[in-house]
Amino acid sequence: MIRTLGITINQELKMDFPLEELRNNTFEWYWVDFDEPTVEEELLLDTFFHFHPLAIEDCLMRLQRPKLDYYDDYQFLVAHKLNEETFEAEEVNMFVSEKFVVTFHKSPVPEFDIVRSRINDQPQYWKSGAIFVTYQAIDKIVDSYFPMVYNIEDHLNTIEDELNYQSNTKSMRYVFDLRSDLLHIRRTILPMRDLLYRILNSERFTLIKSERAYFADIHDHLIKLTEMVESNRELTADMRDSHMSMNASRMNGIMMILTIISSIFIPLTFIAGVYGMNFENMPELHWYYSYFIVLAIMLFIAVSMLVWFKYKGWFDLFKP
Repeated sequence: MIRTLGITINQELKMDFPLEELRNNTFEWYWVDFDEPTVEEELLLDTFFHFHPLAIEDCLMRLQRPKLDYYDDYQFLVAHKLNEETFEAEEVNMFVSEKFVVTFHKSPVPEFDIVRSRINDQPQYWKSGAIFVTYQAIDKIVDSYFPMVYNIEDHLNTIEDELNYQSNTKSMRYVFDLRSDLLHIRRTILPMRDLLYRILNSERFTLIKSERAYFADIHDHLIKLTEMVESNRELTADMRDSHMSMNASRMNGIMMILTIISSIFIPLTFIAGVYGMNFENMPELHWYYSYFIVLAIMLFIAVSMLVWFKYKGWFDLFKP
C-alpha cells in the first residue's frame, strides 16, 4: 500500500492522492509512504522516483544496519524499529530531501500513523517541511523503545523483591529471558544512537539550528535508553551472580553435612567391620558383655566427634 501526503504551494494539505500528481510540481513538499508494498509497488522506487540502485537494494534486502548515505539531491537513512513481541529489529528506510520524504518498510509502523495525524491536526507544522516529517518519524520510532525497556525494568524490580535465590530456579530462567530481550534492544539502540550522531555532525545533512535541537533531543533519548539497558543488564548479572553464589553456598552446606556424617561413620564402620569378621580366635566375641561394650564405645566415638566438630565451629556454617 502506498500512502501519500503533501502540502501544496497554496499551503493546502492533500492526503492519499495518486502519485501522478507529483509530476505537476504543485507541492511545496510531500511524503510518500510505502507501507508493506507489493512487488509492483517496489518497482516504483526505480521507475517513478529514480532512486539510486544501491539504495533500492538496501530497501529490498534485510537487514541493513542503521546508516546514513548521501546521494546527489537526497539522503538515504536506514532506521530500526522494534517488534513489541519478539524484540527483533524491523527495518525502516527513508529517502530525505528538502522537498520530499519517501519511507519504505515491509512491516507495519504504527508510529507513522501518529505522525500523519499530527500533520493533519496541526497546520503550524506544514511550513517545517520534509525535515520535520523525518524528525517526527525517527522520534516516534525511538519513543516506542521506552515502553519495552520500562516493562522489562518493572519485571526485574518485581523479581528482585520476591526472588528466593536458593530455590526459585523458574524465576531465574525468566531473568535470563529478560536479559536476552535486553540484548536484542541494545543491538538496536546502539546503531540508532550512532545514526543520530552522524546526522547531527553531518555537513551534508542540512539542518537549521532549531531542527538540530530536535534531532539532538532524539540523540539524548537514545543515550538515556542505552544507560537504562546497561543498568538493567547489570542488574540481571548481579541477580545471576547472587543466584550462583547462593547455590554454591547451599551446595557447600550439603557437602559439609555429608562430610560430618561420613567422618562419624568411618570409625564406626571400621569397628563393625573388624567384629564382623568370622575368625574363631577373636576372644572378644565370646565375652558376655562384649556387644554392649562395643556399642558404648561406638556411641562414645560418635558423641566425641560431634562435640569436637561443634568446638571447631563446623555447625556455624548452617546458621542463616
